[in-house]
Amino acid sequence: MSEGSRHTEAQAGTPAPGGRRAVVVGGGLAGITAALALADAGVRVTLLEGRPRLGGLAFSFRRGELTVDNGQHVYLRCCTAYRWFLDRIGGAALAPLQNRLDVPVVDVAKPEGRRLGRLRRDPLPVPLHLGRSLAAYPHLSLAERAAVGRAALALKALDPTDPALDDQDFGGWLTAHGQSARAVEALWDLVGVATLNAVAGDASLGLAAMVFKTGLLSEPGAADIGWAHVPLGELHDRLARKALDSAGVRTEVRSRVTSLSSNGNGTWSVQVPGETLDADAVVLAVPQRETHDLLPHGALDAPGRLLDIGTAPILNVHVVYDRKVLARPFFAALGTPVQWVFDRTDASGLGAGQYLAMSQSAAQDDIDAPVADLRARYLPELERLIPGTRGAVVRDFFVTRERTATFAPTPGVGRLRPGARTKSPGLYLAGAWTATGWPATMESAVRSGVSAADAALSALGRPRPSRLFAFEEAA
Repeated sequence: MSEGSRHTEAQAGTPAPGGRRAVVVGGGLAGITAALALADAGVRVTLLEGRPRLGGLAFSFRRGELTVDNGQHVYLRCCTAYRWFLDRIGGAALAPLQNRLDVPVVDVAKPEGRRLGRLRRDPLPVPLHLGRSLAAYPHLSLAERAAVGRAALALKALDPTDPALDDQDFGGWLTAHGQSARAVEALWDLVGVATLNAVAGDASLGLAAMVFKTGLLSEPGAADIGWAHVPLGELHDRLARKALDSAGVRTEVRSRVTSLSSNGNGTWSVQVPGETLDADAVVLAVPQRETHDLLPHGALDAPGRLLDIGTAPILNVHVVYDRKVLARPFFAALGTPVQWVFDRTDASGLGAGQYLAMSQSAAQDDIDAPVADLRARYLPELERLIPGTRGAVVRDFFVTRERTATFAPTPGVGRLRPGARTKSPGLYLAGAWTATGWPATMESAVRSGVSAADAALSALGRPRPSRLFAFEEAA
């Protein structure tokens, strides 16, 4: 943007009579989705992002010869909105799904040679699809496996949308349904910490029920895992930008919104340094605290609730070895601080050796620890878990920290999460933290963008693009 103050339309050029203009604030997955949806419906859209790139908290950066993701992000087959997003930007083939759920689980407390268990599904209807895997799961006793089956059936009977469930904690519910501490560690938290970013005792029963019912107890293939085989920036920045450009969206990075205000005639003014943009609709797709600071008076009944939505950190530990030390693409771990380990060698562009990334959710204890302390803590754990590391040379060790990676899924958070519509006509909210029914995932972010665009299009009198909402039929 040029220097000096100027007043312009939300899309370069003069709109046709009756044309509609929208400004989307925030270039994460929620904002990109909202912008694409609005543009696909014929709305002239400007997308504003304060960072020098798109993608929000799912991005990549360069470190020497490596292209590094800030954190390991995965999705499941049941994430129909994110799968739509990948299709929309032309990236589905770059982030494939497993043919069938298969999670290696290594218990470091067991003797070598007897440490590996697997959580995988069979081509059978729910809940039989997991029956054989659970029956043979070596990290639980026979009695614990039977108790897990009973708890799963009880969980399947819950309604995740019941507000009463949001006030209860998942850990208490598991205890009341006969789950041992070992079962929580070896199964429920193995899945729950990675998806909720909280241990069971700190998580809303409503959100936990949603995760387990949708992922494990809805359709046989719902929990099949997908992840990017290229850097996240290739998907969420380069391909997303290409899709936005093709849709006619004006995208501005390094453009931080300073304020927005209603013009009193059904339109809005959005201020960025050196420019004021007019719009018929504004979508705020930024974190809850930034949303709170930008909201005009009266837009929400209780805007202070946004500040009551807590946050939870994720720590990612990155290790580059001088040789290949791990044969499988990923595994989960028990009996160790290590949670999940992924091979990022090919995706990063590493020419020799192997690059492993550890994703540590609910990382309150480690998020601010010095790198030297984390190195002393995690390298010996990898040697315990992966025999091949014991003779390998560590060529690089570094960490990435997302201190506010997600909203905290604590009991009662549901009543704090606002919907897409505000009390100010023409102003809409998006973000994984809004009331999508999902925890803070890429799926939640995309769904929130769809909801905000849907609400805006309804108010603008624009038809819904049929391809945008196709994923609802698959949900």
